[in-house]
Amino acid sequence: MKTFSRACFGMALALSALSTSAYAQEAEEAADTSSITISGSATVVSDYRFRGFSQSNEEAAIQGGITVSHDSGLYVGTWGSSIGFANGTEIDVFGGYSKEVTSGLTADIGATLYLYPGTSNSSVIEPYFSVKGDIGPASVKTGIAWAPGGQDSLGDASAVYLYTDAGVGIPNTPFTLNGHVGYAKSDSFLGGADGEVLDYSVGVSASWKMLTLGVSYVNTDAPKLGGFKEAVGADGAVIFSLGASF
Repeated sequence: MKTFSRACFGMALALSALSTSAYAQEAEEAADTSSITISGSATVVSDYRFRGFSQSNEEAAIQGGITVSHDSGLYVGTWGSSIGFANGTEIDVFGGYSKEVTSGLTADIGATLYLYPGTSNSSVIEPYFSVKGDIGPASVKTGIAWAPGGQDSLGDASAVYLYTDAGVGIPNTPFTLNGHVGYAKSDSFLGGADGEVLDYSVGVSASWKMLTLGVSYVNTDAPKLGGFKEAVGADGAVIFSLGASF
């Protein structure tokens, strides 16, 4: 199954207040409904890379997700992808709380549950925390995800993942330049010395209405000795994606 460290549980559904009049009750329900936002996406990628490692045997994958968020900052969602192990399907359930803590800076805390239907002792729970803001023309997000030990799928091993993502929009164009760097450390072997591995990517994306087309170069510092890096799908590759959001 996938090499663990990862990022990505909480939810908010407003309850209608009791009212002595039918009109007042309808008004409350309408207000509650308007405070809930539902968003989703569907994407095709040439290779599903998770923190630099291929999850689809370096073949194309189909992905999709949906998120329900509340004006309070609470959200819950699910995301899935075809993969090249287990029974061929990964389902993630996530949720948490996101809030602007100061002007231009948003904090996000939550957890992701990774599921592999049809397989036993394979699920992983991973809490996460991140902050996001603008630095000049760049939108920057940095965060940490932690998979605690004691889970059936991980045994006594635990893992932590630190990352930073950045995007810079090119003025008067639909293009955005994207960059990512991540560092994973685990008690179990991750493909690097002392259970450590670095992954990174650079790319560009173009958006038009609901569609986004992206291309990026992804790689890790996993060792090449004996063809290990290529065998686990952690070698350098150009990845294409086409997605739609609503």
